[in-house]
Amino acid sequence: MSEQAGGDYAVIEIRGDVDRPVGEVWPIVGGFFDLEKWLGVPCAAQSGDGGIGSVRRIGDAIVEPMIAATEYSYSYVQTDGPMAPFCYHGTVACEGRGEARATIVYTLVYDQSSMDAQKRASERTRIEARFGDAVEAMKREVLA
Repeated sequence: MSEQAGGDYAVIEIRGDVDRPVGEVWPIVGGFFDLEKWLGVPCAAQSGDGGIGSVRRIGDAIVEPMIAATEYSYSYVQTDGPMAPFCYHGTVACEGRGEARATIVYTLVYDQSSMDAQKRASERTRIEARFGDAVEAMKREVLA
């Protein structure tokens, strides 16, 4: 199978530890329609109640349906927007670390097979910075 047929998926994982139990952290950071709080961009419910199958609209150009969820996570795919052609997916999760500590985990996956080396590097840098800021905003909100 060629790289083109199978894709070449970049995986970016950003983690942030907080001194709060997972059950207290998730209600603060786990709202599917709350992206505006973390990224500072307009985010509105297009459909759904925030569970699997819900769709959010980010700004005027990005559409993301939720495709999976667990007690402390959700995953989405971008179906319309700048990263949609690259099979862009994201997961927001919260992992317990004992009784009083949690880790916020934001994982992003996209197919970089059609990108040249410069574009691969610039996208990784852009995404790491953008979602690193989001995780830091989540941590500040949890600890407020």
